[in-house]
Amino acid sequence: MMHPDTELRYINAQIGHGVVATRDIPKGTITWVQDKLDREFTPEQVEALGPTYGGILDTYCFRNQQGRWILCWDHARFVNHSFKSNCLTTAYNFEVAIRDIKAGEELTDDYGYLNIMHPFEAVDEGVDRKVVYPDDLTRYHGVWDGELRQTWPRIPKVDQPLKKLLEAEAWKRVVEIAAGQTEMDSILRCYYKDEVRANGTASRWKHQARQKT
Repeated sequence: MMHPDTELRYINAQIGHGVVATRDIPKGTITWVQDKLDREFTPEQVEALGPTYGGILDTYCFRNQQGRWILCWDHARFVNHSFKSNCLTTAYNFEVAIRDIKAGEELTDDYGYLNIMHPFEAVDEGVDRKVVYPDDLTRYHGVWDGELRQTWPRIPKVDQPLKKLLEAEAWKRVVEIAAGQTEMDSILRCYYKDEVRANGTASRWKHQARQKT
């Protein structure tokens, strides 16, 4: 589920639609939680659906560490890529704002940690990275872990509308990490090593674009 202070808006002709904050969202806010309405598909189920549905899932899903395709039921599936994303996923099935997000600002993810199937050239943002690769998690997890560790102590200190979706044990772990009592699991735990992808074998539905229009 996406944070309640967000909505779907048309961004521009190049990007299409995106998820935008309707109020200021402080750094440390949980912006998305995988909930019971989000649907999971095994690779076999995706294959059985055929190219029409498979192509849609390739655009709107991410893949978890088990290789399952996750289709968000709400507008979370329209969160766009940015090499300078203001949100980061964690090893605990939720995402967090890694800086203050102002009302009217788009919420973004780095698709490098979403186990994409194929590389794609993203919108040029004036940074060294120009292409998102399927194995970016293996290269940049240290950077992303550092951003999460710097953000984590704020999580228990800010209002968390999505806290109710976390199990009590999960929230306890969040608080322990924030207090330095437990080590944070690396974002690398989210990586799925796809043998088909690793061997360079093309999928049935060639990936065309990752901006979610």
